[in-house]
Amino acid sequence: MLTVLILGGTTEGYELAQKLAAFPDLRTISSLAGRTSAPRLPAGESRIGGFGGIDGLTAYLQENLVQAVIDATHPFARRMGWNASAACAAAQVPLLRLERPAWRPGPGDVWQQVQSWELAAQALRTALRVLMSIGRQELAAFTALTEPFFLIRAVDPPDPMPPFAKAQILLARGPFNLEDERRLLIDNRIDAIVCKNSGGTATDAKLAAARELGVRVIMLDRPPRPQCRTVADTKAALDWLYDLGLISQGP
Repeated sequence: MLTVLILGGTTEGYELAQKLAAFPDLRTISSLAGRTSAPRLPAGESRIGGFGGIDGLTAYLQENLVQAVIDATHPFARRMGWNASAACAAAQVPLLRLERPAWRPGPGDVWQQVQSWELAAQALRTALRVLMSIGRQELAAFTALTEPFFLIRAVDPPDPMPPFAKAQILLARGPFNLEDERRLLIDNRIDAIVCKNSGGTATDAKLAAARELGVRVIMLDRPPRPQCRTVADTKAALDWLYDLGLISQGP
């Protein structure tokens, strides 16, 4: 049986796993990082947790006779992207990057694009009430700011909670719609948003709401990734697998 490994956890990874489940002669394994306490499991087989670096991933590819790897990890999963590139080269397994396009500022947007959380924290020195939409693991860089109030939106609560002077946790999982995001910003008197340039449609409503209300957005740019063939949607990923001879044109 032919085997494809999806390095997943994103909307695109779940969508691809669902489509590959229609091919009965294909074994699809989705690998999830396990950053949330109860991750949604994709179609097909799944595994949770790391591989043990480049050597561990190389061994996994060889032991499971993986014929192709699709890196559908989050755009900010920097380490896994580089590990996948090195392991696939070592095991001589074709690698494809499935990555949603980055968000781009448009007319009416008030964006400040930064390359680190430290620079993002500096940009907040004049802010009063901040929506943090960055995940619970990147909060430490902002705890030295004692004046702003931070509304921290996360899937799971931070453990331990960083020592913010003024903060509130909002547990929520996207996708979020424009009406709710607009109401969230208005009701909490938000004057700045901090987020990653994740791209996609699941969480972009906050950017549209910020544009309408003139709210400033501090946007962390994506980290560099290794050179790799990259596609923007699952259809193109399926075409790549078809060109490799791993799937037929239809289920």
